Amino acid sequence: MTSTLYQQIQQLYDASSGLWEQVWGEHMHHGYYGPDGNLKKERRQAQIDLIEELLAWAGVPSEKALCESYRILDVGCGIGGSTLYLTEKFSSIAENNLKLDGGRDHDFSRSPELNKTGATVTATGITLSPVQANRATERAKIADAQSNVNFLVADALNMPFPDESFDLVWSLESGEHMPDKIKFLQECCRVLKPGGTLILATWCHRPVGETAGELTDEERKQLAEIYRVYALPYVISLPEYEEIVRSLPLTSIRTADWSKAVAPFWDVVIDSALTPSAIWGLLTSGWTTIQAALALGLMSRGYQSGLIRFGLICAVK
Repeated sequence: MTSTLYQQIQQLYDASSGLWEQVWGEHMHHGYYGPDGNLKKERRQAQIDLIEELLAWAGVPSEKALCESYRILDVGCGIGGSTLYLTEKFSSIAENNLKLDGGRDHDFSRSPELNKTGATVTATGITLSPVQANRATERAKIADAQSNVNFLVADALNMPFPDESFDLVWSLESGEHMPDKIKFLQECCRVLKPGGTLILATWCHRPVGETAGELTDEERKQLAEIYRVYALPYVISLPEYEEIVRSLPLTSIRTADWSKAVAPFWDVVIDSALTPSAIWGLLTSGWTTIQAALALGLMSRGYQSGLIRFGLICAVK
C-alpha cells in the first residue's frame, strides 16, 4: 500500500475512532434495516443484525466447521467490534454443539483435547491504525477474550501470515480502502485454508458497461469527493469484484447487492451526529474527522441516486 495513502487512512482512523466509539459504539460499519430498508431499528442493533445477516447469507459457520479448531481473520477490524462478536458467537456455538452430543466424537475425528472442550475459536484482527489496534486490544481484555483474540497493525496487501492460515476471512467495509483490489483479494485467498470461507462486504459504485452506461462526469465528481474525505483510492463495481474473485482458486461464489438494506444507516448517523456531545466531540477531534462528518450527506445522496452500492461476495477455497 502506498505510503501516502497508508498515512491518510491511519490518520483518519487514529483521529476519528475514539469519537465514533463514544457516540456510536464499537461497530464501525453499516446497519441492516431489512431487505427493502424499511425496518425501524436502534442503530447498534441494526449493525449487529448486519453481521448476523451476512453470516446467514454465507452459511457460516457450518456445524462441521466448528468440530475442530477454527481461526478467523478480520481484515480492517476497526476497534474489534466484529472480531470480538464473531469470536464470542462461534465459541458459543461450538460449546453448545459439544453439550448437545455429550462431548462424544462419533466419527473419531476430534483430538482428545477437543473432545473435552469443543472447538477452540481464535481470531486475529488487522488494521492500519495503531490507535484502533490498541483500543481493540483493551476491549478484548475487558471482555476477558485476550487469550483467543489478537490485533495487529498490518497491511492487508502484504499480510504477515503463512498460506492457508484461516478458516474464515472476514472483510466488512475495508475493500474500498485497498489501492490494489486484485492484490487484496489474492492475499485473502492466500491466507484462507482449503474449505475455508471468504466473506467480503464493501462499498462499490454502480455497475457500468453497455447496458448501464459509463459513469457520468457528475458521478465521477461525487466519487472523487467521497474518496478525498474517506481516504479511498477508488471503488469498483460489484461485477468487477466478482470478475476478480472468479480468477482465483475459489468456488461456490455468490454475490448480492444490499444497498437498499443498508442505505438508511447514513441518515441515522447524521441524526445522531447532531447531539451536543457529538458536536463537541467533532470540534475537538480535528479537521479530518470534521470533514468526514460533513460528508455524511454525500453517502446518503449517493445511495439515493444509485451511484453508491453495498456489495457482498462469499466464496469457498
